[in-house]
Amino acid sequence: MTTGTPSAVEPAAATAPPGLRVTWSHWVDEAVRPRLRIVRLLTSGGDGLVVFLTVLNVALGLLPVAFVVATSVLVGEVPAAVDGGVDSAAWDRLTGIFLLAAAAFLLTQLLTPVGNALGQRLRRRVDGALRDEAMALMLRPVGIGPLEDQRILDELSETVRAFDREWGTPGQACVGLLGLVARYTRLLALVVVIGVAVAWPAGPAVGAAVLLFRYGQRGGLRKYSRVWREVVGKQREVTYLHQVTMTDVAAKEIRLFGLSGWLADRYVAAWEAVVRPFERARRRVYLVPYLVLTSVGLLLAGGAMVHTAQLAATGQVGLTALALGVQAVALAISLGGYYPEADTSTQYAMLSLSALQRLRERLDEVEAGQRPPGRAAVPAGTPAVALTFDRVGFRYPGAGRTVLDGIELELPAGRCTAVVGVNGAGKTTLVKLLGRLYEPTSGSVRADGVDIAEFDPEQWRRQVGVIFQDFVRYELTAAENIALGAAHVPVDRAVVLRAAERAGIAEALLALPDGLDTPLSRAYPGGTDLSGGQWQRIAIARALYALEAGAKVLVLDEPTAALDVRAEAAFFDRFVELTRGVTSLLISHRFSSVRRADHIVVLDGGRVVERGSHDGLIAAGGHYARLFALQAERFAHGLDAEDDGVANAGVADGGMADEAREGNR
Repeated sequence: MTTGTPSAVEPAAATAPPGLRVTWSHWVDEAVRPRLRIVRLLTSGGDGLVVFLTVLNVALGLLPVAFVVATSVLVGEVPAAVDGGVDSAAWDRLTGIFLLAAAAFLLTQLLTPVGNALGQRLRRRVDGALRDEAMALMLRPVGIGPLEDQRILDELSETVRAFDREWGTPGQACVGLLGLVARYTRLLALVVVIGVAVAWPAGPAVGAAVLLFRYGQRGGLRKYSRVWREVVGKQREVTYLHQVTMTDVAAKEIRLFGLSGWLADRYVAAWEAVVRPFERARRRVYLVPYLVLTSVGLLLAGGAMVHTAQLAATGQVGLTALALGVQAVALAISLGGYYPEADTSTQYAMLSLSALQRLRERLDEVEAGQRPPGRAAVPAGTPAVALTFDRVGFRYPGAGRTVLDGIELELPAGRCTAVVGVNGAGKTTLVKLLGRLYEPTSGSVRADGVDIAEFDPEQWRRQVGVIFQDFVRYELTAAENIALGAAHVPVDRAVVLRAAERAGIAEALLALPDGLDTPLSRAYPGGTDLSGGQWQRIAIARALYALEAGAKVLVLDEPTAALDVRAEAAFFDRFVELTRGVTSLLISHRFSSVRRADHIVVLDGGRVVERGSHDGLIAAGGHYARLFALQAERFAHGLDAEDDGVANAGVADGGMADEAREGNR
């Protein structure tokens, strides 16, 4: 009995705990329902293709049996043909039988690559359909909350992993399942042949031996794979560490901080935490069952062989029956081993499909208590009056701390409102709620009095241009990076260039080897990378492009964090021009930027504690005035200045420092 499994540690999953004994319901969940899912997947490959492959596999199952029968008859005809000579009828029969055997062999060799090629087409069709389904599942939630759910991440990791390799995909499992048609058609035919040629009890005995071998191999693989559920979290850590060490994500810090040894040790520890449970499971699942099942199987198969030899020795069967019995038993026993075209692919695809089903169920569970997404169209020009946070409360899923506590805030249309506060005050959470990345725990966000949850999410988001603090650096061309701000409209290169000019990055981009068509990554031919400040301007241009495409709301979350003080000052000198007539929300830790806003709001502990103009808040002497004075004193001493020292601070914040000193007097 062949008991080998793939040498690489691959993911698997089941709801039952690891071990050799499971309940009937667990067995149904592990072995029956997943196979039914694979059967249902076949329809996505095309009915005609599936029917043709089924018929082809039946033929491929019968042709080797036909070859065995023909060659056995050939052996039996040899004595008569030799006695009769080349001109005898026995020689003619021998020649005809030889041609039949050759035809069966050649037809097998011709049909096998045809089956492989069509199987690959079936695999691509099925995998393509499932990729679409998995992507649609993860894009289904309105917000990003489910992407931070631990159970969803585990199931998603297990589902997606199947598509990251060439073997073990659900499509390959469909091909493997049809391949089983050939295998078991051949086994059934051989059982019949053995029963006819030798004795009827011998045929079922050999069939039982083969099925025992198959249970040890295929059932053992299923039990062995349960261990994955114990280590799926640790496997995600292994994947993460691999990405960190083998890509440019952290290459600079790894070298500068001397992290190579530490990361290597951490990787080895995580990898061993994955591998050791699999090694224990392999010994538990395969060692003793191998000895028991092999003993029983060899007893049955050996008994059939011995019985055939006894019949031949006593003259009860002829040479043809002897050859046929020996060949049929040997070919049948070979069917008890590992099926490379089916076993691994069906097992891991079954587990992937089970994970996909659990992912679907978990998403349904997460969304069950949520309000269904709205479908109303967003009126043109919204917001015309104001955006309002109406007694909004919020806490992140699974967190005990309330981030926003009944906040009431109005963003007047066409004006700039700045939000300031210490870290953790809830500033960025406002951005996420405004973009409907999360829904309020209580209260509502309203546009001109209408809850934005009633709007179609996609339409609403087209109204919002955002510069996130952690904006994405896409490995695309410069033009594509900017145009992604409004991916729903055709790319207008003139508008792209205008947005780049307004963001102060056009000159640098046009100087690149291919101008706006230069890939912004050194990983591609002719590509280049930008400085942090230049990437920040790309993000600003992306948001300005959204405004050009019709967005009415501009959200800036630390929009100049990567710019030096002088560049920041230059940007905000043009800020009023860039945002004229736009409803904008500005979040910044630099008060030199905030002071230019029409309206300033101070958050503390998830509540609005102060609001008003810059001058009014300074005069009030509260939170804002204290924070302003503290930062101004730092700038006055050059603590937050860039390379130009106090000179830069003076350019950007000299007035801020002067005002703070005036207030202190």
